[in-house]
Amino acid sequence: YKPEVRPSWEMMPLSLHEAVPGHHLQLSRALELPDVPMFRKTAFFVAYGEGWGLYAELLGYDMGLYDDPYDRFGQLTYEMWRAVRLVVDTGIHAKGWSREQAIEYFKANTAKTDQDIVNEIDRYIGTPAQALAYKIGQMKISQLRERASRELGAKFDLRDYNDAVLATGSVPLVALEARIDRWIAERKGR
Repeated sequence: YKPEVRPSWEMMPLSLHEAVPGHHLQLSRALELPDVPMFRKTAFFVAYGEGWGLYAELLGYDMGLYDDPYDRFGQLTYEMWRAVRLVVDTGIHAKGWSREQAIEYFKANTAKTDQDIVNEIDRYIGTPAQALAYKIGQMKISQLRERASRELGAKFDLRDYNDAVLATGSVPLVALEARIDRWIAERKGR
């Protein structure tokens, strides 16, 4: 949205989140799933989908894409943004914060533009806990990756793990965890 007002340091994490290995790859992969009805191919569970988007931003480190200090700074500003929006979402929906209080907190604690901040606050007002779903999804995908790496040792391959996550299509996190546990067991048996 409005790339002309976005800081250039956001381009790497934004591209990773929205394009490849993020949503573009995730959604394209889902549409190609064999023997899956169309409603399942186009379903979107926020924790899974946006969790994958946040996880994809972190994959930039594995791919060596954060070697430029500005790109790394951009990724860190995105981490700040994600942390602050958890506070703001809670403030608005559980603590009775006004829109203005939320905007001021956001301005004081992130590197986002004023336009982004206003858009984000209005979004959080209308979609309680969506920000939480993003982070919970990313944490679950990362946790499952750590589990797979630990249990598989030398048999662990990051590309295969990522493919296993995407091979489920968008599912509730409990279903993803069950699928990854089966994937780990299958790999151990090889």
